[in-house]
Amino acid sequence: MDLQEIAKKIRVDIIKMLERSQSGHPGGSLSAVEILTALYFKEMKIDPNNPKWEDRDRFVLSKGHGTPVLYGTLANKGFFPKEELDNFRKIDSILQGHPDMKGIPGVDMTTGSLGQGLAAANGMALAGKLDNKDYRVYAIIGDGESQEGLIWEAAMFAAHYKLDNITVFLDYNGLQIDGKNKDIMNIDPIDEKFKAFGWHVLTIDGHSFDEILSSIEDAKNTKGKPTMIIANTIKGKGISFMENQVGWHGKAPSAEEAKIALEELGGGLND
Repeated sequence: MDLQEIAKKIRVDIIKMLERSQSGHPGGSLSAVEILTALYFKEMKIDPNNPKWEDRDRFVLSKGHGTPVLYGTLANKGFFPKEELDNFRKIDSILQGHPDMKGIPGVDMTTGSLGQGLAAANGMALAGKLDNKDYRVYAIIGDGESQEGLIWEAAMFAAHYKLDNITVFLDYNGLQIDGKNKDIMNIDPIDEKFKAFGWHVLTIDGHSFDEILSSIEDAKNTKGKPTMIIANTIKGKGISFMENQVGWHGKAPSAEEAKIALEELGGGLND
């Protein structure tokens, strides 16, 4: 199965999860689908049968509310049965609204308080350096999340310790829960800021597999600096009535809306 087909399956799972639970975050989950698909199905050194493998590559979803895309990716990769997605956000389910590293196979870091995931990813990358391990660490941060001071402390840390084994994607979709980033707290010019903090910075189309995979290779070949990949994305990508609509940041679709969304994706609600 090619990456486009996998991405479509993950989008279908996102819509189904949210419709069944009637809670969760569709917009920023849909915008990150291609990034996670490329990482988990093409790039990362991982073993679904051994989630805690010491030499595995690590992934941190710093914008922890985007669990639908992470859970959909992990299930399609085989870390746990896809049937478990039916229990998203239900009482006693392992799949709660934010990722739990103690309860979910394949989750490397518990996140949810915005700004903290990048610091945790830095810790993993530094540990790899100290232990002479060749694993790589990947993380996704949100653009609204990048208004947090913790992100910039972590940015200084990664550059200071020359963590060239960490690659971070900025899911740059321009929207946060209260509106446009530029109206709430403008983070631009975000590329120049990370460059000033000592990072190797790339800007790509976050929905292009070719550009995502090429940028990862560039990061792997960059020595002495961490890499920030600014991925220009569309919030709600793939669902016409959700795209670039701030109202879909944290609202689940109704049964009728889910039916329309799944028709657009080519997958039925009960498939």
